[in-house]
Amino acid sequence: MDVLSDAVAAMRTGRPHSSRRDKHAPWGMRFAASAGAGFHVVLRGSAWLLPAAGEPLALGPGDVVFLAHGHGHALASGPDVPLQDVRPGPDGRWPEPPRTAREAEPDTVLLCGAYQLDRSRAHRLLSELPEVVHLPARVGAQRSLRAAVELLGMELEERQPGADAIVTSLLDTLLLYILRAWWQRERGDEQGRGWSAALSDPAVSAALRAVHGDPAHPWTVAELAARGGLSRAAFARRFTALVGEPPLAYLTWWRMTGAGRLLRDHTLTLRQIAERTGYTSEFAFAKAFKREYGTAPGQYRRASGGPTAGTAGRFTDDPPDRPTASTADRPANQTPRPARPAG
Repeated sequence: MDVLSDAVAAMRTGRPHSSRRDKHAPWGMRFAASAGAGFHVVLRGSAWLLPAAGEPLALGPGDVVFLAHGHGHALASGPDVPLQDVRPGPDGRWPEPPRTAREAEPDTVLLCGAYQLDRSRAHRLLSELPEVVHLPARVGAQRSLRAAVELLGMELEERQPGADAIVTSLLDTLLLYILRAWWQRERGDEQGRGWSAALSDPAVSAALRAVHGDPAHPWTVAELAARGGLSRAAFARRFTALVGEPPLAYLTWWRMTGAGRLLRDHTLTLRQIAERTGYTSEFAFAKAFKREYGTAPGQYRRASGGPTAGTAGRFTDDPPDRPTASTADRPANQTPRPARPAG
């Protein structure tokens, strides 16, 4: 399984959006902080990125910047240009100013876009991203990313039939290309650490693929270690050092993250979700879910706007609490874990 794709899918909500902007100097746009993530691409001309913290960053043609943590920032023709606030509409879209006929070509052409994210289940891979991911244009580098940018720019400029669906797909593709480019750059650093090193480590990456490929399997540390050809102790040390938590703690977190997505987006019954996440009964699953999320599965489904009892078929409500839970009702490797901080 593709761990990078899974990490993005775990956080993505709603539809991404973007706009093409033709700018004539002087100009300046201020973007408020948000729960999502944003990107900017300079198609023509130049611009300055003014982050909430840190020095201004000069951008040239083909440069891509990704702001993963939703902090406020600005984009301008110069570091000292007055800024105008960009206010998103009710649907989260940034309004695209009407184009007017002008004799002069724009000094700068930009692509600006945003993704909606659920930061309550922030994957460590994305949480480790820096405040600003800057991918400067280099001849022959990141050709797939450049191709996606070019296609997106064409669709936003021409607005042919089918553009809405194509733009949405291209934005999802662009996000993965941006993250892949960052990961590959970090992997090339001899001092690589964290998730960039985890995905490059044969033993750890093999275990991650196994967990993501079949989260319902009753994995043990010894079985995951065997996937990577290491002893149990050596594997546990390496996995914890690179991923940031022990193997079975990560397994539990990933199972519960998948359970939350199933409750939000699907009409599966509580028992079906329990089976898909490695639990032999809905009672054991509900207990683990409440420990992780602080609320019962049915309450979470209703609060998140997931399918109701009427549309979910057999799924009606949370099972009643039982005085005791048999150890046979939970995976053999299921252990309590501290609450994971939000991204």
